[in-house]
Amino acid sequence: MTSVLKKIDATIAKYMKLWGVPALRISFAIIFFWFGILKPFGLSAAIPLVKATVVWLPFIEPDVWVHVIGWWEVTIGILFLFKKATRIAIALLFLQMTGTFMPLVFLPEVVYQNNNVFLPTMEGQYIIKNLMIISAALVVGGKFYEKA
Repeated sequence: MTSVLKKIDATIAKYMKLWGVPALRISFAIIFFWFGILKPFGLSAAIPLVKATVVWLPFIEPDVWVHVIGWWEVTIGILFLFKKATRIAIALLFLQMTGTFMPLVFLPEVVYQNNNVFLPTMEGQYIIKNLMIISAALVVGGKFYEKA
């Protein structure tokens, strides 16, 4: 019975290896396109957080930043659909993530309950979960190194 389970396990692992990175790329495409496109149309629940985060930046108004960030995310999503553009998508993703983490530093009253870093608010949890997105991007990007 153990050899049967090992064969089943090996088969499952083979398909996970085969489909894991493409599934991540498609997931990235869906998430970034979907969440991004909501921003320029004023439909994203994240707009108040985005505006509060960028209000201190010079030269561009927060409303304009919402559009820039939204279209940036749409671009990331589209690029993930094309294997040859994945490295560009990952680079843009890492730049976008830098901005995404800014509220953890600049808006502690919004992202932590009672300014306690161990008690994130819903917004804080939304931001912190991006660590998983960064980790998944590292896996996808590392896959290109294997083939080089």
